[in-house]
Amino acid sequence: MKKNYIVEYLDENEFRKKERSVRKYNMLAYKKLTFEYYQEIRNGNFLGKEVNKNLKNNTADYELKLPTDDLFAKVHGDIVLHYTVYFDKKIILLTNITPDGILDEGHRAELTTYKGVMVSKAHPEKDMFKINLMNMLNK
Repeated sequence: MKKNYIVEYLDENEFRKKERSVRKYNMLAYKKLTFEYYQEIRNGNFLGKEVNKNLKNNTADYELKLPTDDLFAKVHGDIVLHYTVYFDKKIILLTNITPDGILDEGHRAELTTYKGVMVSKAHPEKDMFKINLMNMLNK
């Protein structure tokens, strides 16, 4: 019988807040994460790009890019799941979901959208400028 990995959190409260923001503002990424990626990772199929490997501790850090709208990715960055695998202990440590700023802000307050993309309350002019610029470049 194959032993699955155990999932733990570096900071469960912060991680869950970001996860809820992903659910609220990008349902496709949340569904893929919840119903596909977590299951694959638990089964030992480590998805994403290995960014760091520590042979001494027998660990590896991974970054898994979640499905993101192109315009959102250009304005705020890709939504990325960061996790560490402890091979000896059969533990997966979920560390973060980025981009931090917009996901944290989306949890604290209802964000508005401009042309279908979330706009930060901290710097809305900057985000709207980026959205307009990307739309002009795509024409």
